[in-house]
Amino acid sequence: MKQLICLLFILSQLLFLSCDTTTEPKQKVITVTIGFTTSQTGNNSLLSTRQTNGLNLWMNQVNSGGGITLDNGSVVKFESIVYDDASDLENVEDFYTRLITEDKVDFLFSPYSSTLTEAAAEIANEQGKCLITIGAASDATYKQGYTTVYQTYTPASRYLTGAVDLLDYLDQNPKKIAYVYENSEYSIIAVEAARTYAEGLGQETVMASSYEVGTEDFKSLIDEIDDNEADAVLGGGHFQDGCDFAQQLDTSETDIDFFTLLVAPPDPDFADIGDAALGVIGPSQWESSVAFSEESAETLGLEWVGQSVNDFVQAYETVYNEAPSYHSMGGYAAGLILQKAILDAGTTETEAVIAALDRMDILTSYGRVKFDTSQASHGLQIGHDMVYIQWQQGADENLIKQVVWPLEGATAEAIYPKP
Repeated sequence: MKQLICLLFILSQLLFLSCDTTTEPKQKVITVTIGFTTSQTGNNSLLSTRQTNGLNLWMNQVNSGGGITLDNGSVVKFESIVYDDASDLENVEDFYTRLITEDKVDFLFSPYSSTLTEAAAEIANEQGKCLITIGAASDATYKQGYTTVYQTYTPASRYLTGAVDLLDYLDQNPKKIAYVYENSEYSIIAVEAARTYAEGLGQETVMASSYEVGTEDFKSLIDEIDDNEADAVLGGGHFQDGCDFAQQLDTSETDIDFFTLLVAPPDPDFADIGDAALGVIGPSQWESSVAFSEESAETLGLEWVGQSVNDFVQAYETVYNEAPSYHSMGGYAAGLILQKAILDAGTTETEAVIAALDRMDILTSYGRVKFDTSQASHGLQIGHDMVYIQWQQGADENLIKQVVWPLEGATAEAIYPKP
């Protein structure tokens, strides 16, 4: 009898164990859908494609790495819905409305260019959707009272203010500055902001003269620079006028200590003007040689987010078989910004992510990222500085670009005064 009871007990335990279906809980996977347009065709196609390449690189790296894990154990992965806007404003208006109302995307990235982005921003804000803008430097978008739109690029009003900071760092004595710039909206905004900023630091404006788009002869303007005994020249407009201006200034008898131009100097082809390029400085959103690092972040007291500059460059070149431009890095950085905001929020809910963006102050391989949270300029990028390059002589006496400002990203000391 005892043996029978014992046998029944053993059988009951085996039955209990066989019925125990307890398993480790599965991780909850959240798929976040990002919507945006890209100019696969039209005037913006080349630069827009590079921007999209950067975005896709970020997304593929996150997803192939298993996604991002929130504090509650949930895993977030990303997918995208993309339309070709053909560089057309009406297409942007139609597609961003569709992305929100029909496709029900969770977050938005902008198209390339300030004009197209302005249209996307208005729609996103009306619909309460978070939009991270890329390839759009205009300040005006962030002066409309929007609360859901965040800028990745340094705004146009600060394209030359960093050059003023560099000049002030190199020489604490007041300087006489001549502003010579193309009569175009972009150049006017950049120069007016730089002039106001410089005068606030005690610098003297001795000249502020514009030239028309397409100008090739700068002799009269160079004579005016000489007559006013300027120490520094800031201005420019686009690539060809910048090259012509630099060449003609170099062959003149006018001597200046500091020379910064918009657009032209960061382009590799600027070196084709030879010795006239030596010492010339130019602003860029990002350069692959920039020295942002975890050590830089520690020095600044900021959190480092993402991979190193070299790792990004190598990954991009492996996938796309070309060197990344600042447009490529801009797209990648926008992805990092959204990723960090979701991690800090601990959720994919829009309001929480927006609150995390408002608090954000980080350093990445793109540079610093921080947003204005005032009512007047909400979402304006205030952390990221333009990277300033200067053409210098390399060890083989060939011209090379060196990053000279900001200091945390510098690869060489600036040559001052200009040779």
